[in-house]
Amino acid sequence: MYPIDFFLRAAARFSDRIALDTPQGAWTYDRLRRESLALATVLQTLDPAPQSRVAICAGNTAQHVVALLAVIAAGKIWVPLNYRSTKPEIVRILEATEPSIVMTDGMGDALVDVGQAMHIRLDAQVGEQALANLLKTYEGREPVRCEPGTDATQAIKFTGGTTGLPKGVMQPYRAWTAVIVNQIHAWKLTSEDRYVVAAPVTHGTSTYLLPVLAQGGTHVFLEESSPATITAAFRERGGTLSFMPPTLIYMIMAQPGVSRADFPKLRNLIYGGAPMPVEKFEQVREFFGPVIGSTYGQTESPQIVTVITPEDFADPANVGSVGSATWFSEFAIMDAEGRIQPAGQPGEVVVRGDLVMTGYWRLPEKTAETLVGGWLHTGDVGVVDERGYLYIKDRLRDVIITGGFNVYPIDVENALAQHPAVYECSVFGIPDDKWGEAVQAAVQFHPGLSVDSQELMTFVRDRLGPVHTPKCIHVIDSLPRSPVGKVLKNVVRDSVLKEAV
Repeated sequence: MYPIDFFLRAAARFSDRIALDTPQGAWTYDRLRRESLALATVLQTLDPAPQSRVAICAGNTAQHVVALLAVIAAGKIWVPLNYRSTKPEIVRILEATEPSIVMTDGMGDALVDVGQAMHIRLDAQVGEQALANLLKTYEGREPVRCEPGTDATQAIKFTGGTTGLPKGVMQPYRAWTAVIVNQIHAWKLTSEDRYVVAAPVTHGTSTYLLPVLAQGGTHVFLEESSPATITAAFRERGGTLSFMPPTLIYMIMAQPGVSRADFPKLRNLIYGGAPMPVEKFEQVREFFGPVIGSTYGQTESPQIVTVITPEDFADPANVGSVGSATWFSEFAIMDAEGRIQPAGQPGEVVVRGDLVMTGYWRLPEKTAETLVGGWLHTGDVGVVDERGYLYIKDRLRDVIITGGFNVYPIDVENALAQHPAVYECSVFGIPDDKWGEAVQAAVQFHPGLSVDSQELMTFVRDRLGPVHTPKCIHVIDSLPRSPVGKVLKNVVRDSVLKEAV
């Protein structure tokens, strides 16, 4: 059984139910099936080769969902392009994957240089390559069944920075199937569920798309994703669950006049992509009620290695945990010598099972560093208790998770280093109530040169975008260094934290 089969079975069973509830209208399961299969046939006609890459850069729309389901049904490999990224990052992904077909809408057009790839416009009504025209031309046609094996690649999702080689995570069919089954089981999804699409389809929403559809539920799309529109979807459109980063949850709570009464049918508010401090968690649960859940995973083992449900959080001992292992997954705590640690002993979180990637796209050395002895090395430090509940303590890697997005310090450091006044710098994350972690930087100038912090922030923003831009830049006369001259990032970070107290 392949991931697309979950949708096709549901479409046969729930043909007249609403699959997508959008500001532009409703897509029944039957309509979504017909349009997705017609577009899948288009993709196979344009490029008959199985397992070729198809990139999509689009906003949160029904057409984006049609395009994604078509890629899966056609036996192609999905390459998601986040419309919130910068153009250089999109260029690097396209150069690395060499897709034969690229699909965009007005949100993605400005970022994507299609090059030699064939181009489909998802929001166009006329023209040879307009989606509306293609659906009309191929109406009623279905693609050739493609079964490349469960270890074959379903998606290449990129993790890492915008400098150097991007890392494309090859997610296999088996990982997607495991995600579908585990999401259905964890959140007890039914045909009555209405999932409010708050996160981009290219990110968190993609791991909820097929699970909700598999059960005959509905995805509720918004005109734009904001605290007000999300709240209105729960209050007026019957939203029952959603996934979003903690920072967005805090923004929803901060709206004047908004209360628990605005979420009458909410039963699962799932946070992820960033840590939530215990004190903030208690505030969130007090505001929304006993509906808060969370998952732990990475792009390399998507979304749901562990899960903790609202029922689990009823036990005070579980507050601060990311839960226990899901089906088809196994995790352990490993020391630096590769020995599995007993309960209560910290070490690196390692994962194996169906969720784990097959490797990084065309990066065998990086793959070998991360997949060792059958275990995926996550770079996270954790502790497991006697019951099997995992607690994440720290990260071995330097990645900063801010507002649900990964920021790699080396990318920001490389950008800052391009400024003529900057001699050296150190970028790090510090705990932040709104963002989970805030990107901050310490900078040492060349002798006789200086520039104000705001100019440096603008300098970074112009090159990497707002997510990577430091919230604060600290000027230091001489950065602390090790005996071999390496900047001591932890010393810098600790100094900043002391000053903040």
